[in-house]
Amino acid sequence: MKFVIDNIWLFAVLLASGGMLLFPHLQTRGRKVTLLEATQMINQGKTVVLDVRSSEDFAAGHIRNAINIPLKDLPQRLGELEKSRSKNIIMVCQAGVNSARASAQLDKAGFKETYSLTGGLTAWQGQGLPVVK
Repeated sequence: MKFVIDNIWLFAVLLASGGMLLFPHLQTRGRKVTLLEATQMINQGKTVVLDVRSSEDFAAGHIRNAINIPLKDLPQRLGELEKSRSKNIIMVCQAGVNSARASAQLDKAGFKETYSLTGGLTAWQGQGLPVVK
């Protein structure tokens, strides 16, 4: 017990850092798909890929047949996705953070099958999957 009392700050730092590591996993930010799940969904043909990066980043390289609507423009351009309500929509950004936000926005707008690509385009390219320019 004396060890714990003498090193209370060490234990506090340990608990705080552990909590910070777990925090992203405990947040509910919609459904996520892995690269394997995403490629399977895309190959089935009932999926729309929505790239929420900037137009410049999209032009530099994106997943084939992806639609580009930057995250900041998404609320105003939801009408462009109306015909895709019955399809799976996979959101893609650079690392997976902004796509989770986009997925949450579409969920609030009534879209049922929205997903965020885990790891984003960085993970996609890291696995050698194709991108087009």
